[in-house]
Amino acid sequence: MDAAGNRSFKLLLFLFAAIIPALQGHIGEYDEYWKQRELEAKENTEQAYNPNPEEVTQHVNHLVSRSLMGLNSTRRHLRARKKGGPCDPTNPIDQCWRCDRNWEKNRQRLADCAIGFARGTIGGKYGRIYVVTDPSDDDLLNPKPGTLRHAVIQKEPLWIIFARAMIIRLKEELIMSGNKTIDARGANVHVAYGAGITIQYVRNVIIHGLHIHHIVPGNGGMIRDSVNHYGFRTKSDGDGISLFGATNVWLDHLSMYKCRDGLIDAIQGSTAITISNCHFTHHDQVMLFGANDNHKMDEKMQITLVFNHFGKGLVQRMPRCRWGFIHVVNNDYTHWLMYAIGGSSHPTVISQGNRYIARRHVASKEVTKRDYAPPEVWKTWNWRSEGDLLLNGAFFSQSGDPKASSKFKGDTKVSAKPAYKVDLLTKDSGTLICIRGRAC
Repeated sequence: MDAAGNRSFKLLLFLFAAIIPALQGHIGEYDEYWKQRELEAKENTEQAYNPNPEEVTQHVNHLVSRSLMGLNSTRRHLRARKKGGPCDPTNPIDQCWRCDRNWEKNRQRLADCAIGFARGTIGGKYGRIYVVTDPSDDDLLNPKPGTLRHAVIQKEPLWIIFARAMIIRLKEELIMSGNKTIDARGANVHVAYGAGITIQYVRNVIIHGLHIHHIVPGNGGMIRDSVNHYGFRTKSDGDGISLFGATNVWLDHLSMYKCRDGLIDAIQGSTAITISNCHFTHHDQVMLFGANDNHKMDEKMQITLVFNHFGKGLVQRMPRCRWGFIHVVNNDYTHWLMYAIGGSSHPTVISQGNRYIARRHVASKEVTKRDYAPPEVWKTWNWRSEGDLLLNGAFFSQSGDPKASSKFKGDTKVSAKPAYKVDLLTKDSGTLICIRGRAC
């Protein structure tokens, strides 16, 4: 094929692919490489799925209870901190690593700290340290060594850190390979004003400590997605982080706002996911878990939302879910305009020990919203609230088995902490300021 014919072919491919991008996750050319990755991803979903989710929810509740048993009152801890007192992380994830003054030398200790459905996710542990020194993103086919794009496409496990503060403006979506940790501790790193991060048909990824904001759709084109493969991509959606057929993913201590589409989307059989210690602000459609009511593969989706702060300027979808099992535990919902938790296609939602503070407007009082189903249908869905604190007229419309929440909380001695503890558990949500040689 001559050059003119090749250009015409690519144009036709682009026009066709633009019609149905969501069916293949913006993969413009579904070649043998992507077919193999999809097959492996389906196997990963089956392996990561836990047929007994109550074991996971009970374990989370046990860890939270144990972490607070040794703490005194919030007031005493705040006094100690003001006086330069001891390190005082107040939830089990942070207690796992933040008091280590040598956290910079012991970065990979973080990989032992995931809880919830992503428990056991180790990212790039046991791999070498890769230092990002260059914030540029100029070459999508042959990324420059030292850039974030060059780091995430490597085959081997990597623990990716940053040499200094930087703003990374991605020209197109950043397509990650598996067994990677992006660790921004010790540097003020923003992924902003460009495309977002895509975790597609891979497993074992940790992203920690990034600011992600002002993400816009990419135009698509030829993009390298691994050391030995590149291919044509259609226009991306403008999500901050997009999980597509991804498993064993832990997103921790992120600050996210103002992305064109969602802040975090998890679709197409993604599972074994924990989103923790994050701060979300100034956004409309915050999280989408399951993109289509016909995508039955999302029955295996299992996600833990824990210790997050849903803050100012949020409208809806915290999350909006389909099919899967969502454990929403010890989060602080201080703002929503339409609703906090929505869904369709009978997902299970177990809400434990969260604080929901409604706005003054009468239309913004309900926490929950069901779509595309009359009450006689959705009343069978297990949406349960246990130990939640509902303030300023907020109300959670429960449905399903009244005994469901007791099944998932386990022994009453280790049930989810009451919501009045939420401000303590979430007080350090979002990115942290970590200084070398000091507890973080």
